[in-house]
Amino acid sequence: MAGVEQSAGGDLTDFRKRVEELRSARALPSQEQQPMLDAALFELQHVVDVLLPRYEGLAAAGRNNGSRAGTEEQQLLRALFQRTPCVVALLDPDTVVRRLNFAGTILFGMRAGYATGRPLTGSLAPEIRAAFRSQVAAVARNEGDRSMVVRLLRTPDGPGEPLRATMTALRPPGEPGTAVLTVFHTGGGAFPSHEIPSINGIWLGDEQQGDHGEQRAHLAEVKQGAELMDLLDDTTTALLSGQPAGTAVKAGGPPAAVERALRELSGRFADWVVLDETTPAEGEAADGAGALRRTLVLGPDDSEDLTAALAGQDPAQCPLAEDGARTGSSALQVRPEDVADFGHDAQGAPLLVRASVTSLLCVPLREAGGPVRGVLTLFRTGARQAFSLPEAGVVDRVSRHLALALRDTRS
Repeated sequence: MAGVEQSAGGDLTDFRKRVEELRSARALPSQEQQPMLDAALFELQHVVDVLLPRYEGLAAAGRNNGSRAGTEEQQLLRALFQRTPCVVALLDPDTVVRRLNFAGTILFGMRAGYATGRPLTGSLAPEIRAAFRSQVAAVARNEGDRSMVVRLLRTPDGPGEPLRATMTALRPPGEPGTAVLTVFHTGGGAFPSHEIPSINGIWLGDEQQGDHGEQRAHLAEVKQGAELMDLLDDTTTALLSGQPAGTAVKAGGPPAAVERALRELSGRFADWVVLDETTPAEGEAADGAGALRRTLVLGPDDSEDLTAALAGQDPAQCPLAEDGARTGSSALQVRPEDVADFGHDAQGAPLLVRASVTSLLCVPLREAGGPVRGVLTLFRTGARQAFSLPEAGVVDRVSRHLALALRDTRS
């Protein structure tokens, strides 16, 4: 135990020296502060990963003669949090402030006591609040660290200052639940020259980056918007091509126009496309919503076994699809927490694990005011970028078009 105490004392001594060096970052020009800000974030992570667990272990041992040292260590950590040169906030999953350091009170223009218990989004530009809340909630769910660009509220002189927010999850000792440690980098040095700030996965420029950065930002937005419009146009064209009069629907499969539209999504937009259609019970009208039946599975060419497993699955054993058909609500998941959400194969293995799903969209097929005519589920796997909110919006439009096509076929 004495060796542990000596090791902890040496780490704290070195840690204190590094903190003193980091305080000198205030005197540097903004464009030279990035390495020091990165180092400060690294030291904060060191506190979370090393010093706090060590302190908790010593406290759990119940050594009375170590209580004073533990108190001094806690005081040091509090002083580090308060006096670190970068803006640091400890947030609840819904962005409510638990703690705000001294630099944060200056940046956001509020006292620490006033900020505690209030959502930090009140200090941010309205257009970014929803995205910031979503990212904080994702970090609190242990879906990984996040980084995004936010803006302060607009001032009389123009747009609010851009901030780069870096978030990581931690569990403060003696406090309930998971908190989100958020560091806000300010000034031009917060954005390296090779990087353009990101909001919702779209890389954006700002005034401090000059005309070249703004041009690249607009091009990124235009490119993504054009790609999504092309996708919507291609799926709609496939549906409007229709099905020749008198042509019967392929047994066990969807209408030809619906299948053509879904093939536009396969590979290009999603790695897997799964369609479950509702089948009215015997004696019910065609508009009646009955049990789901799987009519189409599209996936990579080299995944015949998994394709067969998905095609052979009873949708009644797929909680995600069943919930979508029952409630008519969509689901967007990144790194799904419940691997059983899409059911299991014949051997009992979760299908989401077999497919290496990293993000999914599950959307009911229903026109405005009409019944649910099916459920469309899209998977992205491996290192592919997760589905974004703009992409989910396009799929929602496609789902309404598909519902109309299924209605006309059943009529």
